[in-house]
Amino acid sequence: MSTENDQNNEMSGMNEMMEEIEKTMVRLHSGDIVKGHVINVTQDEVVVNLGYKSDGIIPRDEVTKEVAADMPGHFAVGDEIEVCVLQVDDGDGNVLLSRKKVDAMQEWVELTDAQEKDEIIDVEMKEVVRGGMIAYFKNVKCFIPASQLSDRYVDDLSVFVGQKAKVRILEMDRRRSKIILSRKAVIQEEKGQKKKELLKTLEKGQVVEGQVKQITNFGAFVDIGGIDGLIHISELSWGRVKHPSDVLSIGEDVKVEVLDFEESSERISLSLKSIQPEPWKVASEKYQVGEIIEGEVVRLVDFGAFVEIEPGLDGLVHISQISEAHVAKPSDVLQKGQKVEVKILDINVEDQRMSLSMAAIEKDKAAEEEATQTEEAAVEKEEEKPVTIGDAVGDAFKNETEEAAEEAEVSEEVKAAEEEAKAAEEEVKAVEEEAKAAEEEVKAVEEEIAEAEIAEKVEEPVEAPEADEKEEEKA
Repeated sequence: MSTENDQNNEMSGMNEMMEEIEKTMVRLHSGDIVKGHVINVTQDEVVVNLGYKSDGIIPRDEVTKEVAADMPGHFAVGDEIEVCVLQVDDGDGNVLLSRKKVDAMQEWVELTDAQEKDEIIDVEMKEVVRGGMIAYFKNVKCFIPASQLSDRYVDDLSVFVGQKAKVRILEMDRRRSKIILSRKAVIQEEKGQKKKELLKTLEKGQVVEGQVKQITNFGAFVDIGGIDGLIHISELSWGRVKHPSDVLSIGEDVKVEVLDFEESSERISLSLKSIQPEPWKVASEKYQVGEIIEGEVVRLVDFGAFVEIEPGLDGLVHISQISEAHVAKPSDVLQKGQKVEVKILDINVEDQRMSLSMAAIEKDKAAEEEATQTEEAAVEKEEEKPVTIGDAVGDAFKNETEEAAEEAEVSEEVKAAEEEAKAAEEEVKAVEEEAKAAEEEVKAVEEEIAEAEIAEKVEEPVEAPEADEKEEEKA
């Protein structure tokens, strides 16, 4: 009897002790957020002591992707961590835990705090979906509508994939896990601040660098550091511009001059052509009267044609200077866009006028052809003349000189050959002079003989009459 009582007392004591132990143990329910200590880490799971009758396990799929890639690198034995209870008993007597849910809850807390304080947050844009872009704040999925991605229209949203961006929270619903963000709002705020700073330092005549952001029919908008300025089509070039896209392209970096600006309306007028030399100011340095240049016919009028030499520099070909032949109308000979060669007749920089001529080129060519023909005729006539001994000797020496020059390998031999040719020419000249002297001597002798003959003929008839007269006297 006493033995039975002792056993009963012992069992009662053990039950009381178990009850006391259970009182010290935590009570777990699904969804609870509790703290525990890491007691083991592998690449596939983390074992956590929760102070419960059984340990908790965090499987690999219940941590974020970054953590799952290196579990031992993110958890160490002894670390105190917060976990979410998914199941009190996973079927094997273990408590199933999640670290991912705790992180997500903390991230939602951060998002809520950022919304209340109207703070800017950082996100990464991951995927293009209908109507916009999926972005992530850490591990919380968010949505950015297409209209809120930029302050400009973007045709291809895929250019944003993989980019990090600063955004503001437009709308958030924790229960529906819905968060809508705006990148556009941050861009506009940043530009507004930059505009204020830039407008304080901006001056007329200042040359600044910028990037072409938009092209329209009337000009191009250039971002000069947080604020856009307009280059009107008339300020793109000194020449004629059909469309701004002929001069600039979107994304192109340019240097421009500030023509004017209004701080109140934030309107800025820019010029691209003003930083380039004005064609008429340097025309007299670049072009000379009598020079032949190429240009393009840009306008036809009744009295002639305007030819563009370079952008902003036109000259007039008067109707009388279009051709040597009669021209009734310039359009009968020329057409707009035609490339032509013209001769500069006059340059008037002050009046910005240049007189050009196509007829002068025709006249010059005709004169050149005539001169060539005359020269060829003279050569042919020279070739037809009889060859004298002196010419033959001269040609012989000349041929020898030319052959010697062709065979010469150094400049000294060429020079010697030239000297020989010169000596030969001098010898020929001497021979010709001797021949000429001989001819003169022969001529002198012939003249003396002729004079003697004439003298003899003159004396004979004088004597005969005197004899006759004496005879007559005697008779």
